Amino acid sequence: MKKKNENLTSFAEHLDCQYGERGTESREQYEREFEIFKLGVMLQELRKEKGLTQEELAEKCKTTKNYISKIENNTSDIRLSTLTRIVQEGLGGYIKFSVSI
Repeated sequence: MKKKNENLTSFAEHLDCQYGERGTESREQYEREFEIFKLGVMLQELRKEKGLTQEELAEKCKTTKNYISKIENNTSDIRLSTLTRIVQEGLGGYIKFSVSI
């Protein structure tokens, strides 16, 4: 039987310690910001899979390279209409939403 290492902490325990438990304002803010971060990473990966530079993507969806960079680096909020345009016109995809309560 393996002995459990008491020095190890799960990721959930780390988040509870660092940001508070789910439902607290600091944890909810972390969760919101993390989702936005994931969106930027996802767009960057999709852009690279398509072999596009930020400038090429920006041209295809009628925005600027600077704005694409800000989205990918989590330094700008993005409107749903702009996200839809980037995904549809720039990347040739579609958006599928899911809501969890």
